[in-house]
Amino acid sequence: MKITVLHSKDALDPPVDPLLDQLDAALTANGHVIRRLAVDDAVQPLIDELTKEQPELVFNLAESFRGKSALESNGSSPAGLILAGDKTLTKKVLAFHGILSAKFATMYRGQSDWVGDIKFPLLVKPPQEDASLGITQKSIVNDVKELLDVISSTQQEYQSAVLVEEFIDGREFYVGVIGNSKVEALPIIELDFSKFPAGLPKIASWEAKWGDDGDEKGAEFEGTKSIFPTDLSEELTTKIQQVAIDSFQALRLRDYARIDLRVTANEEVYVIEANPNCYLEQNSEFARAAQKSGLEYPALIARIVELASARYSR
Repeated sequence: MKITVLHSKDALDPPVDPLLDQLDAALTANGHVIRRLAVDDAVQPLIDELTKEQPELVFNLAESFRGKSALESNGSSPAGLILAGDKTLTKKVLAFHGILSAKFATMYRGQSDWVGDIKFPLLVKPPQEDASLGITQKSIVNDVKELLDVISSTQQEYQSAVLVEEFIDGREFYVGVIGNSKVEALPIIELDFSKFPAGLPKIASWEAKWGDDGDEKGAEFEGTKSIFPTDLSEELTTKIQQVAIDSFQALRLRDYARIDLRVTANEEVYVIEANPNCYLEQNSEFARAAQKSGLEYPALIARIVELASARYSR
């Protein structure tokens, strides 16, 4: 295998980091072709070299850029992105903090990483994708045969473990969260399924979000819309927003994020997923919720910049 070892430039300063030679030797002994690439103070040369070399694998040893563990940037840290980016990890962290999410199992090529006591109907999806990639009406399964078929096709398409979770029947809500030391939940937005095609499970599938061919057309796309609900009690509103805040903090998110939830008829609040650094287009759920709270778009962006800047000025 052709491998590029990515390391910081200062690893070559005397005394040279012995790990470089040790790693080269170990990889070469296993039949790999090795090339080293140092991370300097410019990104484009790094991109150009990787594009030119086209390694089959990058072995990353670099932990800093320009002498820092990260550039000063807005949004969640790598730790937060990892915890929220893998829905299996998200569920484990939330469970530790006593926050409800659907019971689940994770499987890959006949092996199970975790198996909970789960019951049909189930929802099958890739755990590390977002934007509803890999979620269609076929993702809802009602028996073992359907489950095995969808697990197989999902693993084949995404080459990753598969998350299998209980389908939570209920209303779907999105809650924007903004802040750091002082965290605020924005007004709740609901994904309204009232015009969804009859007989189909009410899920935010890829088709519902983007259209049958990604063209914002089709029965599922046209059957959903994001609204501000007007029938939630003050008690339930507070409960939903608090679960969103608790999830934001449990997952070590920062600055801003959107938490997606489902609420059952018994007013049990389940976290579907967390979206750190969520989409900020002016018509997005997050921006609309901020506007409803009195934060117009320019002020929202300024607030996010202010939150990030404040973290680095401490």
